[in-house]
Amino acid sequence: MTASAESVPDWLLAPTAAVVARRVAAPGEAVDAGATLLVLESMKMQIPVAARAAGRVTEWLVADGDTVAQDQPLARFEAAALPASGPQAAPADTGGGEPGRADLRARLHATGDDARAEQRDARHARGYRTARENVADLCDRDSFVEYGQLAVAAQRGRRDADSLRRDTAADGVITGRARIDGAEAAVIVNDYSVLAGTQGYFHHRKLDRMLGIARDERLPVVMFAEGGGGRPGDTDVTTQVAGLELTTFALWAGLRGIVPRVAVANGYCFAGNAALFGAADITIATRRSWIGMAGPAMIEGGGLGKVAPTAIGPAAEQVDNGVVDLLAEDEADATRLARRALGLLRGTRVSGVAPDQQGIGSLLPADRRHAYDVRRVVAQLFDVDSVLELRAAWGRAVMTALARLDGRPVGVLASDCRHLGGAVDAEAADKVADFVALCGRQGLPIVSLIDTPGFMVGPESEAQGAVRRMSRLFAEGVQAQVPWLAVFLRRGYGLGAMALAGGSFARPAYAVSWPSGEFGGMGLEGAVKLGYRRELEAIADPEARQRRFDALLAEAYERGRATEMAAHLELDAVIEPERTRAALSAVLGAD
Repeated sequence: MTASAESVPDWLLAPTAAVVARRVAAPGEAVDAGATLLVLESMKMQIPVAARAAGRVTEWLVADGDTVAQDQPLARFEAAALPASGPQAAPADTGGGEPGRADLRARLHATGDDARAEQRDARHARGYRTARENVADLCDRDSFVEYGQLAVAAQRGRRDADSLRRDTAADGVITGRARIDGAEAAVIVNDYSVLAGTQGYFHHRKLDRMLGIARDERLPVVMFAEGGGGRPGDTDVTTQVAGLELTTFALWAGLRGIVPRVAVANGYCFAGNAALFGAADITIATRRSWIGMAGPAMIEGGGLGKVAPTAIGPAAEQVDNGVVDLLAEDEADATRLARRALGLLRGTRVSGVAPDQQGIGSLLPADRRHAYDVRRVVAQLFDVDSVLELRAAWGRAVMTALARLDGRPVGVLASDCRHLGGAVDAEAADKVADFVALCGRQGLPIVSLIDTPGFMVGPESEAQGAVRRMSRLFAEGVQAQVPWLAVFLRRGYGLGAMALAGGSFARPAYAVSWPSGEFGGMGLEGAVKLGYRRELEAIADPEARQRRFDALLAEAYERGRATEMAAHLELDAVIEPERTRAALSAVLGAD
């Protein structure tokens, strides 16, 4: 290439202070626009300097190894409008343009189910899903962003790199963020196929990272807690003796009242995994799950003998004792329940389908002494298919559930007179207190359907700690700063009725009764027997005594009718059952 009338002399300037690593273009050599002329090096980074136009270097002003300042002339460059005829200078060596991409893809692939077919097939053979299959089912499509995917166990001193990547993928826990039913959430799914789901050093680091993000960004958390607890084999960590300064459990517990937390157990869930599971707001277990604060090895190590893992906290037992809120058939069902529970705990209002309210009053029998299924009342009162009952097999005198009313999530209490006549025993008191506290933390209004003779009494009840456990209801009712609506279906007697109304009939934002409501400081039969004992004992004739008792009881019943309660302003209203849903919606709508 030769200079022409269209040639334009120019200076090639240094873009930054650096050292000349190498000059690429020879003086007089024709180059195209964008070709690398020389390479500078600054702070261990190589910086190519390219031609802004086609042309040639006419004179180099620096040599390889020279130190140059920013904007210092490096060469005289002659640009030309004519196309370059000589060979183009070779671009700087950038390692193929995309350094590390192939290695990255291989490392990420190694953590997936396709690369771990043996572990995947073993899970499927047991009727279980892989951790990544649970993540895919839980999260909205293409929304999961994984954190810490390339982690491996802290066992580099005892395993080679290939073994670590193959056998300890993601260090046994998949963590990240995603959308669940359209809303952001944090996701933690233990991988039992990695070292039996045990919790190691980097495993805990991943948990802490995700829990911290959930706290800072107010993200609800869904956790699958399958696994065998602490892992003693992470030998790379030499600065710990017991490792008890880890913060995972405190971080998880500290999210209480800040964000909703849903935990799922499947298979073996022991020790640290069980501690995380039990501390959640909502606990879900599959039928084939075993949950315990220690696994077989720890039990044997404590001198308590050899125990099969399937003898430790089977799901049926943990449902009966109130550890598990929801029992699922399998992981797919548990995932579905987790999505439902999370949607209700968030408190987000959605569209709801209202059931027909006609005939809801007829669900109560005409005879006030006959029991009935209060779940039929609940199902007809709240939005269609919205009721999610918690701890159904425990504390059976009171039903607790999450539901929707005109699309708005609410907490539901409902007396079940088929168990102990609806009397609130110690178990039911614990169940209700826990549920009220949950509703308070999540800001869910409480609708209480009351039909109770009061607290369960007697020596057996007192032996169960009734005084402490039942009294807690009053504290939780006051501390839950949420709207409380009380609907008296039938009986509202004594302290038990007050407790189910939030601590007092004056506590609810709306206290209303159906016409079947009856009230008193205690059960009417007992009140008459105590209040008129001497008068009744003075009647010698048994038949006459019974007639007098029946008359006194009838008088007491008339005084305690719902309409009399409302007339004395001890209730806000007495309404026909069919109007209940509309009235509750109106009150909550004004909130």
